[in-house]
Amino acid sequence: MTIERRRALIGVNAGIFLAHIGNFIWFPVLVASLGGTDSGFWAGVVMCMTYVGRLAATFFYEGVAARVGIRGAVFAGTATEAVALFLMGFGDGVAVYSVLALLIGLGSGTAFPGLKNILVSYPDDERPKAFSTFQMSAQVGLFGGALVGGLLADVDLRTLFSVVFAIFIGFCLASSAFIPRDGFGEATEKPAAERVPLFSTAVFKGIEVRGATRYFLLSAVFWFLSIGFMVGIPLHMEEYASGWAPSAPFWITGLSVLVLQYPLFKFMIKNLRPGAVMAVGLAGMTVAFTAFGAGRSVPWIVVGCLTVVLGEILFVPSFDIWVARKVPADRLAKAMGAMHFFRSAGNMIGSLLAGALFDLATSWDIPGGNWYVAAATAAVCGTICLLSRDETPTEEPETAPEEERAEAAA
Repeated sequence: MTIERRRALIGVNAGIFLAHIGNFIWFPVLVASLGGTDSGFWAGVVMCMTYVGRLAATFFYEGVAARVGIRGAVFAGTATEAVALFLMGFGDGVAVYSVLALLIGLGSGTAFPGLKNILVSYPDDERPKAFSTFQMSAQVGLFGGALVGGLLADVDLRTLFSVVFAIFIGFCLASSAFIPRDGFGEATEKPAAERVPLFSTAVFKGIEVRGATRYFLLSAVFWFLSIGFMVGIPLHMEEYASGWAPSAPFWITGLSVLVLQYPLFKFMIKNLRPGAVMAVGLAGMTVAFTAFGAGRSVPWIVVGCLTVVLGEILFVPSFDIWVARKVPADRLAKAMGAMHFFRSAGNMIGSLLAGALFDLATSWDIPGGNWYVAAATAAVCGTICLLSRDETPTEEPETAPEEERAEAAA
């Protein structure tokens, strides 16, 4: 890895590290607070608005990046997110929080694809390390943010969001100072800015890769389940384990990923095809959701948190690598938009349903009913991944040159 790419990787990882610290300070506290004062549904609505913003950003990320570069898009998005988070501390009520959450999502939806765009522009032999360290940095940030969030759980929201604002300013400066304007190599080549519309609903279309739709839809369901855990577990803690901080489960998940992320994913991706690796991750989530529903007490919460991390460890990086290998270089910007679209759509629906299902399970006196729905969904998706007929890792080098020659001839 060259000095320039190593330097950029440091900047990207520093940015995602600080972003996760900030996010895991504020959102468990706010979700638990709204769940107690309003309801799980309204807590889900506020979180949903962040994903509405991210989904909206999908349609103009490519146009913004074409005009100001990837680095400029990251800077602008992070600055927007930081200001909205600062104003959160001075807001009050679901309506105000929802508007600010929309702005947070717009900023995140502009910055996050830019960071991913840098990583996919790395040479193929460097991408596994780049994506793995990216996930590791995110999990270190998650763990740190959960710990700090536990310490700040009882402070007023103005102080809480002021701390988060300072962290996001650090994210803004760290990432933009190290990453190049447009990434590296051929993967960053794109049409002139005037040929790329600023707003386009077709940003996630035109990815002519066999099986792409299936994988993007599965990724949407994965993020539906992931955000269901993130929104549902603070509400679950408030109801069944109120003696613990709302962010306590994220201490366990963060530490588990820190220990398991690199060795477990490296072993799995070397020995199994991507679909099978994703199936194992979803199986872990199935076990976790079943444990949350069946036990509900602290020991069962711990068991669930130790297994739910398999989804983050195995599904996310294997999906990233699949996209980087299969999507042609000139369509990577569209691929980033597509990935973010499906992720935002899954998160948006999942955050709404997580709160609503929690309220229904409580009002219908079916403790853990919301988790059983999630477990069944994860099991179905895991089965689909396991039975998929995608190529094995040993077959990919043989097919790749033929695909490249066909594209060149076209």
